Amino acid sequence: MRDFLLASVATASILFARNVEAVAANPLPKPSNITWGDSGCFSVGSLTLSAPDHEVLQQAFDRATNTITELKWIPAAIEAPIREFEPFPTSTASKKSRKKRQYGVPPTGNCTGRLTTVNVDITNTHAALQHGVDESYTLEISEGSGSVDISAETVYGALHAFTTLQQIIINDGKGNLIVEQPVSIQDEPLYPVRGIMIDTGRNFISKKKIFEQIDGMALSKLNVLHWHIIDSQSWPLEISAYPEMTDDAYSRNEVFSQATLKEIISYAAARAVRIIPEIDMPGHASSGWGQIDESILTCQNSWWSNDDWALHTAVEPNPGQLDILNNKTYEITGKVYKEVADIFPDNWFHIGGDELFLNCNNFSSLATEFFASGKSMGDLYQYWVDHAIPNFRKQANKTFVMWEDVKLSAAVAATGEVPKDIVLQAWNNGLAHISNLTDAGYKVIVSSSDFVYLDCGYGGWVGNDPRYNVMVNPNATDGSPNFNWGAGGGSWCAPYKTWQRIYDYDFTFNLTDAQKSLVQGVIAPLWSEQVDDVVISQKMWPRAAALAELVWSGNRDENGNKRTTELTQRILNFREYLVANGVQAAPLMPKYCLQHPHECDLYQNQTVLHVPTA
Repeated sequence: MRDFLLASVATASILFARNVEAVAANPLPKPSNITWGDSGCFSVGSLTLSAPDHEVLQQAFDRATNTITELKWIPAAIEAPIREFEPFPTSTASKKSRKKRQYGVPPTGNCTGRLTTVNVDITNTHAALQHGVDESYTLEISEGSGSVDISAETVYGALHAFTTLQQIIINDGKGNLIVEQPVSIQDEPLYPVRGIMIDTGRNFISKKKIFEQIDGMALSKLNVLHWHIIDSQSWPLEISAYPEMTDDAYSRNEVFSQATLKEIISYAAARAVRIIPEIDMPGHASSGWGQIDESILTCQNSWWSNDDWALHTAVEPNPGQLDILNNKTYEITGKVYKEVADIFPDNWFHIGGDELFLNCNNFSSLATEFFASGKSMGDLYQYWVDHAIPNFRKQANKTFVMWEDVKLSAAVAATGEVPKDIVLQAWNNGLAHISNLTDAGYKVIVSSSDFVYLDCGYGGWVGNDPRYNVMVNPNATDGSPNFNWGAGGGSWCAPYKTWQRIYDYDFTFNLTDAQKSLVQGVIAPLWSEQVDDVVISQKMWPRAAALAELVWSGNRDENGNKRTTELTQRILNFREYLVANGVQAAPLMPKYCLQHPHECDLYQNQTVLHVPTA
């Protein structure tokens, strides 16, 4: 790997003077180990593939080479000498000339080699795209070689190699495709679960826009799409056993047919992306279920809100939960689960389990009798665990994922045993809940709302909210934050999670080695109360790319120092690359910062700036 070091600004100028041939290509996520040579560039001709006969591999190669030749990508943000400034302006400060940075790559001279072949060696071409599949690869372009040599244990590692290759073959500024120097890459991810979550229950997301998110995932080597398909507000999922469920879709045009599901699954698999479906149960349940049998629901015909939080029946409109003590509930949920499980080939299946409300169950005569006997809400949740899990296993035995509430909710956590083979998704209280769950021996997916919830910080969305009707800051004198000034403004998980907050998240902080081994990775949710086709990509990208590097190669260099400053150039460049590839990612900074990334830092950093060495 190219050496990085901590350097002062003065030293940085010297280093760059010695390293005028520093490459412009800087792939994201940063590879585990990448070493550039210095013998000169390679021109890139029409590339041919020499590899095992494999449809997914050939299609991925065709996509990559088409992208390379059609985009003729010029890195938009490249490292440049870092100018030195006086700490504060003074009348005697020396005036320094300022040269405007130009777009384009550094001069490379005449290329002495020409690449025409991509050789791919794969150990196991039959490995399935499931949890734990080997995604490692090596990529070598040796001095004097006419080929790119890739080796991988599986097809999916080779697909990641193609993604890297796309980013290191660039336009020399004159329309010629080049690789700037010989390069050696040994690469593999830190975590097997690296993903994002989309929610198509609150607002519908079209197949076209789901494809766009998958494209962004493939480009950044994210590999898990957690699909929260339904929720209490709508049921857009076609179920053959109960076709009436889609009567609770928003419209006939906002339904996922089973043919569409298979298209999306196939599109994702061809790009090394697993899809884990979620059918949220027994909470967040109203739409769809009631079309089958109203008796399996409780509190669906109630008002969700009240000034007294303890009297709420739901966290948001519209209320509804499955009646846990009704035997029909298990017959119906079992059939729905089996049908969906048979469509999605992934061995993992998310069965929800978040945000149950005691008061919703007060609308069930079975539940009120249960509580009258001295039982608690935790006992009721345990009844669900003891009956639903075995029922689902009998229909299709998969690894189940559940939200952390089943173990950690102060109000409703199950009071008995929750099987240790259930993977728990930690979304609340950050490091504390990750530690608590792993300490109890559970495998954990990290989705901490304090760090990786992508929907946070956009204000409130419920109507008739009198808290906004304030003309003067009530705390103007002491400056303390309140609802409308300096606080969340109605967003419960504010503030907005910037790419830097995401990237700086050390989610295994203070865990033992045994606990760390149970952390499966990170999924960043984007709940869709304020998300639809128009804004999904801007809210998802490029922040999800910061997560991609965090879980692929980490946020620290080989000396253990945070490399957030180094990532600035890489993520600014990658945002432009996403847009060039049709992913409508939001800008992160003024365009000036593409040309001068480190001049847009908050501090002229003397101690933590990472600079390439000669």
